[in-house]
Amino acid sequence: MEPCSCDTFVALPPATVQNRIIFGKNSDRLCDEVQEVVYFPAAVHDNLRGHLKCTYIEIDQVPETYAVVLSRPAWLWGAEMGANEHGVCIGNEAVWGREEVCDEEALLGMDLVRLGLERADTAEKALDVIVDLLEKYGQGGNCSEDGMAFSYHNSFLIADRNEAWILETAGKYWAAEKVQEGVRNISNQLSITTKIDREHPDMRNYAKRKGWWDGKKEFDFAATYSYIDTTKMTISPGRYCEGYKLLNKHKGNITFETMMEILRDKPSGINMEGEFLTTASMVSILPQDSNFPCIHFFTGTPDPERSVFKPFIFVPNISQLLDTSSPTFEFEDPVKKKPHFKTKPDRRHPLYQEHQQALKVIDNKEEKAKTMLENMRKLEKELFKEMESILQNKHLDVDKIVNLFSQCTKDEIRIYKLNTSS
Repeated sequence: MEPCSCDTFVALPPATVQNRIIFGKNSDRLCDEVQEVVYFPAAVHDNLRGHLKCTYIEIDQVPETYAVVLSRPAWLWGAEMGANEHGVCIGNEAVWGREEVCDEEALLGMDLVRLGLERADTAEKALDVIVDLLEKYGQGGNCSEDGMAFSYHNSFLIADRNEAWILETAGKYWAAEKVQEGVRNISNQLSITTKIDREHPDMRNYAKRKGWWDGKKEFDFAATYSYIDTTKMTISPGRYCEGYKLLNKHKGNITFETMMEILRDKPSGINMEGEFLTTASMVSILPQDSNFPCIHFFTGTPDPERSVFKPFIFVPNISQLLDTSSPTFEFEDPVKKKPHFKTKPDRRHPLYQEHQQALKVIDNKEEKAKTMLENMRKLEKELFKEMESILQNKHLDVDKIVNLFSQCTKDEIRIYKLNTSS
């Protein structure tokens, strides 16, 4: 298994059922890192002279930002994955290649995920936002709160109700591939080969100057900018290949539940265990018909096989997601102090705490574990049925939806407490 990993997937008609685009991602991070699920409402920013502080650097603010729901490592400003009120979803992956990773603090890939969601109402506009920011501010900085040196370039899977884009980067250089049907996945490697729909204007010349491409043979982005034999990508051992096989196995019948099964798959390594593990998961349903709402499911906890996928739908006046929000600190967060990472505070949110307690039961008490997992699946199935009813009937009980994710989280916590209290 790769030491650091994530996997992001998209399935579009005709690979899916009922004209829906299905997006999914596992965020695989250091095993003790807490990931929170947080909501930020749409906002108007009148003071454009002020700057926006991302994880490490400040950038120019924009006049308006969209409402977003994010799954993010609790110490970061940015996010591993998330969605906005317009049905745009983004997930990112760590990638390495021939271009050296810059040690200087700049925008993290996770900052770019959040910025793309806050500033774009379509997938392609999100791509524009990310590449413009990449050109202006660059990417770089430590991606671990543990203080270990851990930096990388990024690839992104960006989807909306109509299409998806793969965006892969090497420093400031990038290539993008448009996906309009079928299935596509990304993992911790460059995967765009010769189908390049958009690119950095100097990408090919730079590769030529570096001696990576002779300017004669057909240009292959992944082969040129990394060390991958792209002819073997879909048959070589590894999570990219395993994800590709799982998507194609279900092609034509993919539902949101299928995507969750893929994210829960342990033999493939997609549901990761060990020093790096799956710390949070996300699945989104993006109906192509805009009369239907987009529905976004998040776990907010490690190991999707032992977690509940809880639905979130954008409506006005969403209540804050307190049970999946990590503590804030009265004094300045240690990440914002220089030098960084001298201390590591307790960032466990209420759901995470109860979930981890429940894992001890699962590992030690077989009968209790069985009952608890059955109750978790029962809760999940009821939620799936309810969401499917919304998608079939186009009817939203807004008063209920306002608290949907929060109530589901409370129900999950109740299951854990019932099984850990004695």
